[in-house]
Amino acid sequence: MKINCIIIDDEPLAIKVVENHLKEFQDFKILATFNNPVKALSTLQNEAVDVLFLDINMPKMSGLDFAKTLNPDIHVIITTAYREYAVESYDLNVLDYLVKPIPFTRFLKTINRITRQVELQKGIKIKEEEVHNDYYIFLKVEKKLVKIKFDDILYIESLKDYIKVFTTTGNYLVHRSLTSITEELPQDCFIRIHRSFTIAIDKVCSVEGNLVEINTKRIPIGRKYVNHAKKIILKTD
Repeated sequence: MKINCIIIDDEPLAIKVVENHLKEFQDFKILATFNNPVKALSTLQNEAVDVLFLDINMPKMSGLDFAKTLNPDIHVIITTAYREYAVESYDLNVLDYLVKPIPFTRFLKTINRITRQVELQKGIKIKEEEVHNDYYIFLKVEKKLVKIKFDDILYIESLKDYIKVFTTTGNYLVHRSLTSITEELPQDCFIRIHRSFTIAIDKVCSVEGNLVEINTKRIPIGRKYVNHAKKIILKTD
């Protein structure tokens, strides 16, 4: 699946940063770049654009005013040096708000969000039981980006400044927090059960006391998580 993108920014260096970030993802294709919104109109009208990376302060027309004119099927990502427009942008159903300079780790979170939304919009996953089989997240492992399907994840363990993602195909050490990755996982399939563990609900083999077993690994349920976790895992009211 190709995700078609356009970048609009009056700063050439800012365009270059987004271009360089996007080049790391094979599924993303840059159709064109523009230094003001008016020049982009023809492409937006004649091409199948999925995502628009849009600056706010530009000549001719502000990015926020331009966003109001767009087809609602286009996912808008605001890229700006100003934090104060965030609330106004979300009122326009902007998918994400990136503050310059845009670090790659933050951009990666945006890519995962875009991928989920475009897949859902294009109806790639038709059957309900197939939804999470083709649903995935990109994680930076050492110097490369690894595509990991949600359905392959068994559990995730926090290791101070890192997390270790245990999957059916291998294990991955990633420099990020358990909280941040848990927020990006589908809440109906994953649950945090301990300050150090997030698990895939459907991978639980057994529950014994305040322990769950996944693939022979016995994982503790933290005291503050126990009531909610057992309710979800055991499907009790």
